Amino acid sequence: MKCTGRTLLLGCLLLLPPMLAHAGGNSLLVPATGRCSLNTAPEDLPQALTTCQENAQRGDAAAQYELGEYYYDGQRTPRDLPQALHWFEQASLQGNAQAQLRLGSMFFRGEGVQANNVQAYIVLKMAAINGSDEAMDSADQVAAQMGREELQIASQVLGQIFRSYLLELQNIGSSPTPALAPAP
Repeated sequence: MKCTGRTLLLGCLLLLPPMLAHAGGNSLLVPATGRCSLNTAPEDLPQALTTCQENAQRGDAAAQYELGEYYYDGQRTPRDLPQALHWFEQASLQGNAQAQLRLGSMFFRGEGVQANNVQAYIVLKMAAINGSDEAMDSADQVAAQMGREELQIASQVLGQIFRSYLLELQNIGSSPTPALAPAP
């Protein structure tokens, strides 16, 4: 299998721990509904969209997911699959299971991206690991459409992802605590 472009980027970045989703700030200080709420009156939508985009660009996975849905569903703006794909990828890279579920489905159906069962299966398995029950069922549906070779490739990639993640966890746990300098 030749890994290039979006496949390689997504596969490599999925190695990042989901903890990055909270690196930007204290989520206890800002209620989730205040960060990005696009379910608003039409006259309030431009300001809500601006706020959501700002938060998404700062790395807020929930805002990234909301923007993905906004562009995907096409109810309040014309459907824009490249934009939806971009925001779902960003949220997915932070371990957002809903974004991973949607992204895996897009890869499976070829929505905004060339259909790719291997990539769909991998992303759906990651969504299942991150808490999406629906993703496990979807991954099983994708697997039913895959050949033996595709399943082997997907299993190898998932194995590599998990090995890298475990190594990263081991390195975090074994990194020495910096010594405190003696008081002058």
